Amino acid sequence: MDKPVAVVVGVGAERGLGAAVCRRFAAGGHHVLVAGRTEAKIAQVARTIEAAGGTAEPIVTDATREADVVALFDRAAAPGAGLAPVDAVISNAANNRHVPFRELEAALFEDFWRVGCFAGFLVGREAARRMVPLGRGTVIFTGASASLRGKAGYAQFAAAKAGLRMVAQSMAREFGPAGLHVAHVVVDGGIDGDRLLSRNPGRAEQAGADGLLGIEPIAETYWQLHLQHRSAWTQEIDLRPYKETF
Repeated sequence: MDKPVAVVVGVGAERGLGAAVCRRFAAGGHHVLVAGRTEAKIAQVARTIEAAGGTAEPIVTDATREADVVALFDRAAAPGAGLAPVDAVISNAANNRHVPFRELEAALFEDFWRVGCFAGFLVGREAARRMVPLGRGTVIFTGASASLRGKAGYAQFAAAKAGLRMVAQSMAREFGPAGLHVAHVVVDGGIDGDRLLSRNPGRAEQAGADGLLGIEPIAETYWQLHLQHRSAWTQEIDLRPYKETF
């Protein structure tokens, strides 16, 4: 049988959630389209997958650019000999930092929205255009607890993530009956990856053992969402370290 294709958008460093999701779907038998803005980083993720016996293809993609996303999904819909059209899509693009509200410039607010919400819309729309006619597949959005509650200094992030959550809910209600499983993952807590730890070098020690979300366990949850039977689909799930207050 032809090998299924997974598209992971928003892939950066190897020690990051996007890369971990790529590895998990490759281990599960998918050919992975590794999509991110930095060529060197996504190429390294693809090499790691291939070294482990999987197959992957790095595709430089700015998820905030419509033309880039359309081209990515054109490739995913017609991947070539021995490959089946895309059946799993993960939208993982995000940015986050503290900005006092009175210092928040309009351009920065818009940039957060483009990365955190608009990119998800573009990925979701192109996924639906290709996958709904096939009557199957999974689309997973990486969300955040900010989609449920805004914190001081994070209005730009919360607004973007709340919008993304509504995109996911609307897609699930529209396309679930057509066979497309749409899920939104609320990540509640810091992720034990390069992005957080490079900015906050002492964060892991401060959090203690298993005090941050592990990238591999999150990726495993994404894989299990993809495997769910349609009689018992999850639309939203929240993940947090056992120490995290909520």
